[in-house]
Amino acid sequence: MNKELLDKVNKRRTFAIISHPDAGKTTITEQMLLLGGVIRSAGTVKARKTGNYATSDWMEIEKKRGISVTSSVMQFEYEGKRINILDTPGHQDFSEDTYRTLMAVDAAVMVIDSARGIEPQTKKLFKVVRQRGIPVFTFMNKLDRDGREPLDLVAELEDVLGIEGVAMNWPIGMGQTMKGLYDIANHRIELYHPADADHRFLPLNEAGRLDPDQPLADDPQYLDTMDEIELLEGAGTEFNREAVLAGKQTPVFFGSALTNFGVETFLQSFVDLAPAPAAHVVNETETLAPDDDEFSGFIFKIQANMNPQHRDRIAFVRVCSGEFSKGLDVTLARTGKPVRLNNAVEFESSARVQVSEAVAGDIVGLYDTGNFQIGDSIYAGKHKVEFAPLPEFTPELFMRVSPKNVMKQKSFHKGMNQLVQEGAVQLYRNYQTEDYILGAVGQLQFEVFQYRMKNEYNSDVEMTSLGHRVARWIDPDQLDPKMSSSRNLLVKDRFGNPLFLFENAFAERWFHDKYPDVKLTEKL
Repeated sequence: MNKELLDKVNKRRTFAIISHPDAGKTTITEQMLLLGGVIRSAGTVKARKTGNYATSDWMEIEKKRGISVTSSVMQFEYEGKRINILDTPGHQDFSEDTYRTLMAVDAAVMVIDSARGIEPQTKKLFKVVRQRGIPVFTFMNKLDRDGREPLDLVAELEDVLGIEGVAMNWPIGMGQTMKGLYDIANHRIELYHPADADHRFLPLNEAGRLDPDQPLADDPQYLDTMDEIELLEGAGTEFNREAVLAGKQTPVFFGSALTNFGVETFLQSFVDLAPAPAAHVVNETETLAPDDDEFSGFIFKIQANMNPQHRDRIAFVRVCSGEFSKGLDVTLARTGKPVRLNNAVEFESSARVQVSEAVAGDIVGLYDTGNFQIGDSIYAGKHKVEFAPLPEFTPELFMRVSPKNVMKQKSFHKGMNQLVQEGAVQLYRNYQTEDYILGAVGQLQFEVFQYRMKNEYNSDVEMTSLGHRVARWIDPDQLDPKMSSSRNLLVKDRFGNPLFLFENAFAERWFHDKYPDVKLTEKL
């Protein structure tokens, strides 16, 4: 065992923030960056007139629309721990980016709008978190507005998501009547907008109540909260750290990210309770410990043009074992070829910082000239290390795409190649004509693709919708191009594998009836 390396690894906390769109995910990310000292002020995503866009929303289209459409990675130090925070897209059209990001974290923070409760996208993302069995910490946001009853919100976690919710604090009022939080975990009350910021916490006596001479002691909101606290003590779920780490119980915190209320208490508890990086399964059956001496990691995200002035391309690596250092020689498992990692960065807010070293749990951005693909494993040492494949979605929407200006073929092909490698859209070619066809999970992905082609690659594109299609791959040995028709378009994916794009499920059934011996698959 490498004790020095293990000590470094145990200081890492790597997590993703998941939520339905507009639940406040990016805002809470900014407040954490503020607490970590890497930004001086947090502007809301929607305050576009002030120019204060979300720090983690670097892409121009994100600033204009006030949404996150790509995962962002940021690092900061907090209370002796090294925090790696991944802010994921809330919009369902970008679920695939979020799903891949969830493969690179050790915990998740689930942000829920206290007025709306658990929404559809949160349910989808939680399902992935549940499959991985990673710990989930819940932040009930927007307490500065009137919302649903706290008891209902906690009960909904179990009813809808099937996970026990254990309250770590409890609201004293809500919206206009909000007075503070009853902090169960820290045995104190946190005041909302106190007259003196240095005295925002009130101690509780041995009975768990305010002494009669304390502010709020006679306040009706406080007295109502005490009734609910008694109910929680009698019938609520008891905190169980092992259950939290197993993903069976979620600590629940209330607060308001917009007003930075309850966020610091949440972050302190999270840093204390969340797990350090754990072992990974590699080569299908082997277990790789994070303090293994040999470096290894996998690429879960590729992003082009994060700095439009330099037209760069960054491959994001989750370090899984060992220690990264500048100039490290690694092997790319997919090709068996050596690669020297000379130029790597980390992100502190929107600033890039050159990385001299990183350990298991850290997220490192590698400048990439085209060596890497999403899902690639890299390792130092002689023993091959290959991580499990990352999830891929089969597209449901398809578009024909071509350059408006045939004189700009070079920039068109460059943009197509780089954006497809990011995994935002998937590329197909017509089997006979070689025309380009794009596939995506949602319509917004096409809009972002078209916007980025124009603004980052100076290439206007024509896009013609093929609508919803059912994609099914076929064994090349069973393929006869004459099987194709107007109802089942024959194309090939970017690796040259043939597949049909069926007009609908009826067209697929008709094909099965006509060619009963031909086997079709949803994925390769």
